Amino acid sequence: MRDAIGGRIRALVGSGSVDLSRPPGDPGLFGPGSMAWRIHGDFSAMMIGGVSALLLQMLHPLALAGVWDHSDFRRDRLGRLRRTAQFISLTTFGSNAAATRAIDHVRAIHDRVSGTLPDGTPYDANDPELLTWVHVAEVDSFLRAYLSYRDPALTGTEQDRYLAETAIVAERLGARDVPTSRRAVESYYRRLRPALRCDARSREVADALLASGPDALTTSALAIVAPAAIELLPPWAAAMHGRAPSAIGRPAIRFGARGMSNVVRWALRR
Repeated sequence: MRDAIGGRIRALVGSGSVDLSRPPGDPGLFGPGSMAWRIHGDFSAMMIGGVSALLLQMLHPLALAGVWDHSDFRRDRLGRLRRTAQFISLTTFGSNAAATRAIDHVRAIHDRVSGTLPDGTPYDANDPELLTWVHVAEVDSFLRAYLSYRDPALTGTEQDRYLAETAIVAERLGARDVPTSRRAVESYYRRLRPALRCDARSREVADALLASGPDALTTSALAIVAPAAIELLPPWAAAMHGRAPSAIGRPAIRFGARGMSNVVRWALRR
């Protein structure tokens, strides 16, 4: 049973096709003692946080446009999630060379992603400010999920250390002025919120993200992950999506997600 569930999870994220070996003396970008290893090593938190991050990212019109115009996300959601998971695995746990190749590959993809919004506003995936938004929404969501479903006792210093560590990946992708503390992230959100939107395209992409899976096991997992990811959003972001859970429903959502997390950790324990 454990091997069967663990195998399905590894197949879902494509971990078997990622080489995380490191030469002696090469700790990768972060190393075993890092907060990045600690937080990114919890699959359940990363799964819930990853879906929540996508819901948050798509509120930025320029981020949404890149997905809408250049991605097959609406048709191949799991493929997109798998590629993102592989990138995070390589940049977190891989060798320096593997992390550099992964970053260079994403930069090459970004070189081909540009266009205009329906109102004529231009966008470019290499825009440093857009890269910063995508990064902040991602790592903040991972951190929120880890605090909610793995270790709520993580200190403020440890949280800030995680944000400071992971900024290196964003900066190497081209981001600038990346927030490296919880206080800086909150200030950043206050500054960006007036530019965020939720429209018909946002709702269509969100519906595709949260839809049922291709099989019973994936559908069952998403039935737990989706509400947990929504509940994890900052209240203002959940309100923009029109999906804020009720106060009565929140305990049940967290109870289900914690139960799923315990099963996933059991299945992946080695």
